[in-house]
Amino acid sequence: MTLLIGACSNYNKLLKSANYELKLEKANHYYEKKNYIRAQQLYEELIPIFKGTEKSEEIYYKYTWTHFYTGDYALAQFHFKNFVRQFPNSERSEECFFMNGYCYYLNSPKYSLDQTTTINAIKEMQSFIDNFPESKLLDSANTIVNLLHHKLEKKEYEILKQYRMMDDHKATINAGNNFQKDYPDSEYNKEVGFWVIEAYYLLGINSIPKKKKERLEKVIEYYLKFVDLHPQSIFLKDAEAYYIKAKKELHLL
Repeated sequence: MTLLIGACSNYNKLLKSANYELKLEKANHYYEKKNYIRAQQLYEELIPIFKGTEKSEEIYYKYTWTHFYTGDYALAQFHFKNFVRQFPNSERSEECFFMNGYCYYLNSPKYSLDQTTTINAIKEMQSFIDNFPESKLLDSANTIVNLLHHKLEKKEYEILKQYRMMDDHKATINAGNNFQKDYPDSEYNKEVGFWVIEAYYLLGINSIPKKKKERLEKVIEYYLKFVDLHPQSIFLKDAEAYYIKAKKELHLL
């Protein structure tokens, strides 16, 4: 307890000191010992003091990482991006550019929540990929972009599933077509493709004659596309059943 009180007392004295070189030495010491809270407090004071000197870059770099190491990814993101602006020719700028996008990624919420941060994370990480196409971090950046895209894909899939459960056939068709256009390689497309066929049929049989013909013809059109794209789909028999019923309905018109 006595040692702890003494350490706190010495740190408080250091904060009040005007010996900035000593403060920098101690800040680096705390940083190396992973005492990021104390290091951050000292670096924050030293940034304007050493601005424009040869020590400025390293101070700001370590200050930025203290935010990351303490889990404040929003502030870390801001400072990583600002580091690149302030020191564009630094050897550390590539790393900080990547970390800017990575912090966005870490702040990206689960798929069921608002995905604005996820969209921004994709933009920032794609910007890194475009600016550093030969980077050793390129594989990591591409992996992160794919994970983020999958999160958006999952959200759209769940919204589409809700439309189907509510029997909102028009919304199912529109969202389903958009989904397949936006995510052509999605694992969900076999299911989504079937949902669109189903929605066209259910919408068609309850429509006025003019609309009924048009929508039942869509069932046939989309079924033929579905067979070409997903010949082994587990939904093929159910899709075929709607196709057969649609043809029978059309013969009665």
